[in-house]
Amino acid sequence: MGIGDFEQRLERLVEGTVARAFRSGVQPVEIGRRLTREMDLRRYAGIHGLIVPNVFDVLIASDDMERFSPFLTTLIHELEDVAREHARTEGYVFVGPVSVSIHDDQERTRGTVLVKSEVREAPGGWPGASLVLSSGERILVEEEPVLIGRLPSCDIVLADSNVSRRHAEVRREEGAIILKDLGSTNGTKVNGTRTVTRELMDGDEIMVGTTTLRFERV
Repeated sequence: MGIGDFEQRLERLVEGTVARAFRSGVQPVEIGRRLTREMDLRRYAGIHGLIVPNVFDVLIASDDMERFSPFLTTLIHELEDVAREHARTEGYVFVGPVSVSIHDDQERTRGTVLVKSEVREAPGGWPGASLVLSSGERILVEEEPVLIGRLPSCDIVLADSNVSRRHAEVRREEGAIILKDLGSTNGTKVNGTRTVTRELMDGDEIMVGTTTLRFERV
């Protein structure tokens, strides 16, 4: 999702009475532009590519915070997606999960915004990786394998009769992210192809039963 798409989605989000409040004050799309600019300005060369900040603190005035409050959580998720998509487009690398927080700064005047950023490593210093559910929820792939199945103890629980109790797992192996089918009855597919063990690439779609999960490297 680029800035243009972000702007269109925010227009739909704030349409109606809330939209009228956006005729003055800081605009959400401006925050998105500040995030991507911060990434561009603070990038540096790492072993595996250009590393950019992955943690962002957005400081806005109290009046602007009040206007954002009805949809603050959605706005934060949208901004995190903007950062991920910009990294994907530019070939940037995150060393940890993307996180955006928005704070009320009483010293700021209405319509102004300050973005602070930092590069914050995930445990072990691994590049960011996650499984994205259809709801938009993200499950980070960290030190422990991510288990997918019907059992309540699984990390991703799927109430689907086509899914085995312990269906598949996603784990880190020497810098790679590996999907492994755990002997499931109906199998696991990646991009439509049945798979037993496979290294995942950014954007791969994993089919478990009737559920599709998307793998993202950023």
